[in-house]
Amino acid sequence: MVAPLPELGRFAEPALLILVSLSDGPRHSSAIMVDVEQGTGRPLGPGTLYAALARLEERGFIEALPPVDRRRPYRLTAPGATPVAEQLRELSALAELGLRRLGQSPG
Repeated sequence: MVAPLPELGRFAEPALLILVSLSDGPRHSSAIMVDVEQGTGRPLGPGTLYAALARLEERGFIEALPPVDRRRPYRLTAPGATPVAEQLRELSALAELGLRRLGQSPG
């Protein structure tokens, strides 16, 4: 079983979705919500987003950049790239195991 990474906090899924979104470059909050929904088909509400952004920024995984047209973009930091990569590798291994056990080929 895959253990959650404690540094992402107890609401790891929204944090992971945000970190994945920011791994493609800086985005402001609205762009993060759109990117997450387009990538997963699941909306990320503003309350969940801003709470997760605050936790991620507090942990140094992301940083706020100067505002552009009254929107504040966020950027993934080097310390934030490590846990997101680790979590994605673990989730990928879990998905492959599950698919094999179901008799389906991954990918």
